[in-house]
Amino acid sequence: MAERTITAEVVYAAAGQQILRRVELAEGSTVEQAIDASGIAGVLPEGAIDARHLGIFACRVAPDQVVQNGDRIEIYRSLMLGPMEARRRRAR
Repeated sequence: MAERTITAEVVYAAAGQQILRRVELAEGSTVEQAIDASGIAGVLPEGAIDARHLGIFACRVAPDQVVQNGDRIEIYRSLMLGPMEARRRRAR
């Protein structure tokens, strides 16, 4: 019997650049397995993938979250400026 597969997208957006990789995975695969399968870690700066900054369709998830067919796995960058500091700078 053939193993059932799903398709997902792994994305990372930097200033002026977006990297998108489509992957085909075994049903029941996790977010971490999808990122590994995409090979996206090889083109990102060292330390860009942080387990605390992952999401699916703008909802935070853990690396062990099971991926569903059609999910968009997002790798978030750390904020360069916190919201409070950004507000202070705009007010000046």
